[in-house]
Amino acid sequence: MQIKNLDHLGLVAGVIDELGLVELTDKRIEPHSLEHVSAGQVVKAMILNALGFLSAPLYLFSEFFESKAVSHLLGEGVEARHLNDDRLGRVLDELYAEGTTSFFLQVALQAVERFGIDIQQRHLDATSISVEGKYQRCSKGKSEVGLESAPPGETSAEPSPIRLCRGYSRDHRPDLKQFLMTLVCAADGGVPLWLQLASGNEQDTQQFAEVLKAFGDQWTSDGIVVMDAAFYTAANLQQMETTGWLSRVPLTLKAAQELVHSDVTRLTD
Repeated sequence: MQIKNLDHLGLVAGVIDELGLVELTDKRIEPHSLEHVSAGQVVKAMILNALGFLSAPLYLFSEFFESKAVSHLLGEGVEARHLNDDRLGRVLDELYAEGTTSFFLQVALQAVERFGIDIQQRHLDATSISVEGKYQRCSKGKSEVGLESAPPGETSAEPSPIRLCRGYSRDHRPDLKQFLMTLVCAADGGVPLWLQLASGNEQDTQQFAEVLKAFGDQWTSDGIVVMDAAFYTAANLQQMETTGWLSRVPLTLKAAQELVHSDVTRLTD
């Protein structure tokens, strides 16, 4: 008798199956007859690994599943050795070619429909994610970039990579390069509805208006968007005339400073 562990990953796998993520992925990236595991199964495996409380490079990925009941988690006939770094790398490349934002949108739409998520109130915020390692360097103004995107004003049929470069670090690691991730989440359960990545030296104020416009083009829903003070700029406000929003006025504005330090009795006049 051979005993394999499921641990909490059985619950995670069940939610993934209920969401239909494997089938959705395989529609975007059609399986090949010679593949032991489909792209959808690989995506599911990466989620299970990420939630397995273990951090390891891709070449050790298959070892994570050696003690797990792989066939129960991923499907009949799937073995740990099938989840090698070459297969994972190819799937990641294929997802990138498909477009990560559009793929994420499809997953979010399906989640909202299947789980009945209320999206009337949404929250928007951005964060920086630091990276380590050596990246190709080239100069672009005063910033150091790792991946080139298409020149301004030019379009390309190929996806345009973000730039890994130094910028304002929320991790307090200005020595590391980074990229930005902006999320729109539903207040109902904090379910992410929109994902957009940007170069590490871009500003929140630039990202918010762009993300809200892209989000509004894909989601037809009334409601309100809650954001922090980084949103509050003249340019962003002009683009929000038809959208409900809630934000904090930054205290860098003179009018806000005067109001905060004013006599409280004046507010009730």
